[in-house]
Amino acid sequence: MAISQAQASINGRPLRFETGKFAKQAGGAVTVQYGDTVVFAAATVAKTTRLGIDFFPLTVDFEERLYAAGKIPGSFPRREGRPSEEGILTARLVDRPIRPLWPKGFKNDVQIIVSAWSADQENEYDILAVNAASAALHISNAPFEGPIGCVRVGTVDGKLTLNPTIQQLEESDLDLVVAGTRDSVMMIEAGANEVTEDTLVEALALAQEGIKAICDAQEDLRRQAGKPKMIFAAIRPDANKLAPVVAFLKERLRAKLRNPDKAQRETGLEELKNEAIVGFAPEGAAIAADEVTAIYEEILEEEFRRAVAEENLRPDGRDTKTIRPLSIEVGVLPRTHGSGLFTRGQTQVLSIATLGPTGDEQIIDTLSPVDTKRYMHHYNFPPYSVGEVRMMRGAGRREIGHGALAERAITPVLPTKEQFPYTIRVVSETLESNGSSSMASTCGSTLALMDAGVPIREMIAGIAMGLVTSDGKHTVLTDIQGLEDHYGDMDFKICGSAKGVTALQMDIKIKGISLQIMREAFMQAREARLFILDAMKKVIDRPRSELSKFAPRIETIKIHPDKIREVIGPGGKMIRSIQSETGTAIELEDDGTVRITGAKADGRERAKAMIMGMTKEPEVGEVYDGKVTRIMSIGAFVEYLPGKEGLVRVSELSPERVNRVEDVVNIGDAVKVKIAEVDRQGRVNLSIRAVSEENGNSYEERQRAERSRYQDREGGDRGGGFRRGPGGGGGGGFRRGGPPRG
Repeated sequence: MAISQAQASINGRPLRFETGKFAKQAGGAVTVQYGDTVVFAAATVAKTTRLGIDFFPLTVDFEERLYAAGKIPGSFPRREGRPSEEGILTARLVDRPIRPLWPKGFKNDVQIIVSAWSADQENEYDILAVNAASAALHISNAPFEGPIGCVRVGTVDGKLTLNPTIQQLEESDLDLVVAGTRDSVMMIEAGANEVTEDTLVEALALAQEGIKAICDAQEDLRRQAGKPKMIFAAIRPDANKLAPVVAFLKERLRAKLRNPDKAQRETGLEELKNEAIVGFAPEGAAIAADEVTAIYEEILEEEFRRAVAEENLRPDGRDTKTIRPLSIEVGVLPRTHGSGLFTRGQTQVLSIATLGPTGDEQIIDTLSPVDTKRYMHHYNFPPYSVGEVRMMRGAGRREIGHGALAERAITPVLPTKEQFPYTIRVVSETLESNGSSSMASTCGSTLALMDAGVPIREMIAGIAMGLVTSDGKHTVLTDIQGLEDHYGDMDFKICGSAKGVTALQMDIKIKGISLQIMREAFMQAREARLFILDAMKKVIDRPRSELSKFAPRIETIKIHPDKIREVIGPGGKMIRSIQSETGTAIELEDDGTVRITGAKADGRERAKAMIMGMTKEPEVGEVYDGKVTRIMSIGAFVEYLPGKEGLVRVSELSPERVNRVEDVVNIGDAVKVKIAEVDRQGRVNLSIRAVSEENGNSYEERQRAERSRYQDREGGDRGGGFRRGPGGGGGGGFRRGGPPRG
């Protein structure tokens, strides 16, 4: 098989497609290269149809190979394991624009495997993954109704630009990924810094130009290396045989469909379906139960779409722009750092915010140049939220995708690390769902963060928009519920503040939509977003002025970078000691920033004082509380600050004459010392005598007073220990037992 190549020029740089060199037994195998980033995709379709299923069996897997960036995995086996969150999001990015482009009724298994082979840390690989998958399908025998192209739009120096580099994206106000056919948009994924709807429409128009060029390149590749497409013809049921079923369902379904309560509506519809199956498909009948089920689904979708298009009426009785009733609360849970409960119709989400030190940041071991994340949003969707029973297997692709969308929506309005040096985690628990739970989690996240006292710049709300097309006409729906998501043509989620959009995600089930429909959806969504923000502001209009009493506090100080080693100590001994003694967590950065995290103020202050003392240059005349650590013939060594020792010479132990160091101090004694001298080598000489003289009494006099109080309590001298020397109080005061001084 000869090697075939095609290319498109995007932002003045070639995007190259190649096939015929790798994986020649796959249905279609393509590499896409942009800069030095290379992505490979293989697509294969099964030869036989899967029976007994009511969905299209498409699977997409993205393999994130760390060798692409010259990395060895950090896991114990040093091998890639479960896909990372970034890998899962890339797989979803590939799946979403491809899934609608298949013949209705096609049930053959289709598998797409995409691998990042080379990552230059300059050009993003996710959009290349979409293009590679599309090209692999397009040249294969699969009846794929593509191709599609995928580009990214950002702002560089204030100008919209196709496929900006990773470095340029860091400064961009927009990160918009668009996939589509030559003529229409299929999928959108974006994060933005409160950009306007007009800017987004302009960006979509620019994206369409790049998509056309990429689609043309794939057509060129197919002309060179394409395989004949497999023949597929959908089997249509016998209309005459099913006519009685259709008449029965149409007569009764409309009344069952129009019920504002989800549970009652679903129960009524299920009873109607079962009644039709029992009546028309008993055992041995000419009509099978799955045929009745299929025609039931068709009529239900048809009636839903007819009511919206002709009567401007939705199943729950709303018109196309009405938002379901809202209920909003904050401070729901007593011991959490912040919580918010957001209810919209029969969708209810409880979001909980937790604050932690910077050491709690998520470590990211992927192909991305980003290695940590300080804001995390985790979305949970338990089965009870929709009245179902199923296994709990942890977060799936859907949960990860919804969580990432709400996370992206909030990130632009978070305070900087310098302004608010906390790691922030929000968990959104979906307690009840009838559509738009991801947008409810965005609203809940805002409430929880404000309740926690996180100083976000703006409040963020989210709304899900839908679409119904019929006979060349279209209707945009605000705040779609589950049934409208299932039977409608679009799920368009838009998040933002009163100033602009911060995140959006669009998936469709038709062959694409026009920019005019997109503009209409944007404007209708803005009205809804402002309405929800006003409702949220009535409950809480600004972040709490203080953090929860249960949240840790962080003290930030600066030390000289050269002193970091002293704070850490040998093998981390010193920093562990400070943390243990004060009940705090301490983090240091290379620039000398020290963050002290602790729930108790006294612990934080003690840790702060210890670190400042350790790193401060000793000055003559300063007085410290110290502890005797070593005794030598020349004097006693005293630790006057953690990790810092000085020598108290014999002559500086007391105003009185001292024969032996042990006559005055012992190891472990707490003493007050004054810095007497810092020599040229940085060695510190201390003095106990100077402190005693300043206080007007000697060290031995203080010991005498203490011994006197002790003896009074114990009933007199019990022998041993300290005793009075001969000659009364004039010669030696209190001293240890032994021969009297001469």
